Amino acid sequence: MIEDVDAVTISFPMKLRAIAWLVAISLALLRNASGQSFVNLDFEDATIVPDPSSSYYPYAVYATNAIPGWTVGGNFQGINDIFYNTISLGAPSVALFGTQPPIYGPGPLDGVFSIDLFNSASISQTATVPTNSASIQFIAQPPNPFLGGALLVSLGGQNITFSGISTGPNYTLYGGNIPSGLTGQMEQLTFAAASGDNNYWEIDDIQFSTLSVPEPSAFGLLALSGLFFGLRRSK
Repeated sequence: MIEDVDAVTISFPMKLRAIAWLVAISLALLRNASGQSFVNLDFEDATIVPDPSSSYYPYAVYATNAIPGWTVGGNFQGINDIFYNTISLGAPSVALFGTQPPIYGPGPLDGVFSIDLFNSASISQTATVPTNSASIQFIAQPPNPFLGGALLVSLGGQNITFSGISTGPNYTLYGGNIPSGLTGQMEQLTFAAASGDNNYWEIDDIQFSTLSVPEPSAFGLLALSGLFFGLRRSK
């Protein structure tokens, strides 16, 4: 009997350790599966640190500090520097605009900072798409809509077709539905100004929404319905 008790006493802690080890592994796998959330979608986490080695100093700032969480693409300065409070005169560039003068450009759309994309430049971020999201929305504005080209938005390598939802004092609120199968997955989100002369876009306040965005045709039907209803009321 004594030997049986000792065997139980010794094996019980070993089982606890094995269970604790399995729980730790499960939690680690769960964290890896859940992934990282998208960050700095409103660009307000900027810290302005000029790059003294750049020939564009003090308007060239370190990208990792200026737009933490984002990766720069197609930028003529490379991936390490972006412009601050000034724009390129022709070369593809990424620029951050703030409220502190001097400002050689349009200034932010909302809050303290906004990002500007010029002529095939882009910003990207890879994280987990919220599981309950149905659409992605953002505010944007080309400084001159008669000269600008297309703004490209993609998630998981799939282009998102977006349309205007409403207008603000100096911007348009856009929204597009998320392609099926991407929610809950680690995917890359990219905003890019399409290649072309004078294609310049300013964006801000990116967010994932639980609401779907009606197709542009649906907006048109709603407008026609409202017009028809107004005509009937007037008669």
